[in-house]
Amino acid sequence: MTQEKKIMFQRPKSLLPVPFHYCPGCPHGIVHRLVAEAMDKMDLEGKAVGVAPVGCSVMAYDYFGCDMIEAAHGRAPAVATAVKRVHPGNLVFSYQGDGDLASIGMAETVHAATRGENITVIFYNNAIYGMTGGQMAPTSLPNQITQTSPYGRDVSTAGYPIRVCELLKDLDGVAYLERVTVDTPAHVRKAKKAIEKAFTYQMEGRGYTLIEIVGTCSTNWGLTPQESFEWMRENMLPYYPLGVYKDVVADGYPSIREAAAARAAECPIAQKEA
Repeated sequence: MTQEKKIMFQRPKSLLPVPFHYCPGCPHGIVHRLVAEAMDKMDLEGKAVGVAPVGCSVMAYDYFGCDMIEAAHGRAPAVATAVKRVHPGNLVFSYQGDGDLASIGMAETVHAATRGENITVIFYNNAIYGMTGGQMAPTSLPNQITQTSPYGRDVSTAGYPIRVCELLKDLDGVAYLERVTVDTPAHVRKAKKAIEKAFTYQMEGRGYTLIEIVGTCSTNWGLTPQESFEWMRENMLPYYPLGVYKDVVADGYPSIREAAAARAAECPIAQKEA
């Protein structure tokens, strides 16, 4: 009696059979797979457009089996905005690191969010500039040693780290924000659900969505991959707590428009119909 063989695990079709350029142990590969699995599950491969950043994931266009655009440093939300407005029926996502998104691209990030652009941002936060040599980033922790803060980040001169989800949650254009990580199988599964939810909200026209992934950088942290996850859990997660920071649907609104109207209920001019 022959036993039927079943495929239990395979590469997502939205992820191309190309070796990653990332350092050994880098979680970017995990996150790429989750994005591709979400596209496969939602059958979005032929309807998706991704925008690659400047940073460690600058060559993301080599890995995803969908149309990809390379944006100038920090400008991915602006490029994604243009694509989505021209092709409103497509899934449009940007994939950005903390330097690209929260430093040179902060204006684009905030304004795309407050306009309620119907795009999804995949934001990888490893608290350092990875590709360019390990400099202090907007998300580097207080007292964290980097190439440009060899004695640790001094908040009296460099200021405090930027918590992106907390920064964006009060903007009326934001439909969904969640911070996740990928250090354990349980966290990987939760991150996948968050990405799927963000993509679903976008395709339903609910508004701007962002998923922040708290990650590591073994090379520039000077640690092994396992040590990096331990350092992340000990230092980053207390400063960047995991969880949902905004969900207009869970709050009882079908989209950002109704949620914004409710928040501005006492403002007569804001209630005027267009």
